[in-house]
Amino acid sequence: MPSLPSFDDLNRALDLNPTNADIHLSTAGSDWLWAVFAVMLCSDLVFICWSFTRPRGQRVFHQLPIIILTTASIAYFSMASDLGATPIQTEFNRHGGGTRQIWYARYIQWFITAPLVLLELLLTTGLSLSDIVTAVFMIEVTVISGLLGALTHSTYKWGYYVFGVASLFYVWWEFLGHGGRSTFTAPVRTTYLTGGGWLSFLLLLYPVCWGLSEGGNVIKVTSEMVFYGVLDLFAGPFFLFFHLWRLRSVDYAAFGLQSGKPTDYYRFSGDSMRATGAPVTGAPAATNGATTTATA
Repeated sequence: MPSLPSFDDLNRALDLNPTNADIHLSTAGSDWLWAVFAVMLCSDLVFICWSFTRPRGQRVFHQLPIIILTTASIAYFSMASDLGATPIQTEFNRHGGGTRQIWYARYIQWFITAPLVLLELLLTTGLSLSDIVTAVFMIEVTVISGLLGALTHSTYKWGYYVFGVASLFYVWWEFLGHGGRSTFTAPVRTTYLTGGGWLSFLLLLYPVCWGLSEGGNVIKVTSEMVFYGVLDLFAGPFFLFFHLWRLRSVDYAAFGLQSGKPTDYYRFSGDSMRATGAPVTGAPAATNGATTTATA
């Protein structure tokens, strides 16, 4: 029977999964990644439990963090185990030159989690669906450009870097400009402006870390892991806990989100239909077998 890795196995992950790059993760770096993994996993469990305290149809702001933190937990488990990386020849021969570990597991994580973090914040605004979709696309461009640049050993990597940073300008504008001028309910505006400013600051630091690590080979892999790990913690569980705590007393109907599924609010028993959650806003009464529309 296969078994989970023991504590001793976690301490010697670099021995069990030896690297094939000249510039690679150290044991201290692996220990740091295990610590980040533990924070991500514990936070994920908290959000899972927290989501069940909300009525059905009103859990989107609690369920998005579950997806984000589950993905991050798997990614950090992989990186802490010295898995999910490939050796790429460095452009600059610092730290002895040769090949450097490029962690594609991290970019897979960001490809899934970055747009969901944006959704967690932008769904509280009055932005149109097209504006939100465009912002999500631009953050995906940033992630993909970062991966392509990291996997490129020549100076052409900086072309991808420019594409990634340029797409971030759109996201910054959406956070601080367009999004901030949209329609809010009174208690949400302050929460959005605080969260938008915080994420905008963090998004400024990610390209800095890329330029020092995968791009310029200025810092070693362990320093890269500490830098990115701190950013992921502040953009992940710390931001999500703050955001959800500030929204805890806001009426969900104020966000204007609608699932269109009566089962989000009603439990069916034979021919009868009994409300189990919050009242349906703006929906016609069900008469003569007509179906109501639920606000979710």
